[in-house]
Amino acid sequence: MTALARALFHTPAPARLPGVPRGLLKTLTYGLTHMVVAMAVVFALTRDWRAALAVGLIEPVVQTVAYVLHERAWGRAGRQNAAAQRKDGPAAAAVPVSHHGPG
Repeated sequence: MTALARALFHTPAPARLPGVPRGLLKTLTYGLTHMVVAMAVVFALTRDWRAALAVGLIEPVVQTVAYVLHERAWGRAGRQNAAAQRKDGPAAAAVPVSHHGPG
């Protein structure tokens, strides 16, 4: 295996901050990454740092809140599915679902 492949696919686990739950840390780093990307894209399109800063600060905050709500909804759906399987067996929870996106 090449050094590049090892670096890409066998990276060590990220450092954890003591007392900070993994989910919170994941959400914060996602928000920071999103903010930097949003600012870069808006600046590249407009060459206006004020517009980039405005969009880069507002849009990722809204997206991060939406991400948290999305994760909670999927968690709740998973718990409901597990409860239905325990109650009625696996056949009761096997309801066809139409997917219009990833996963």
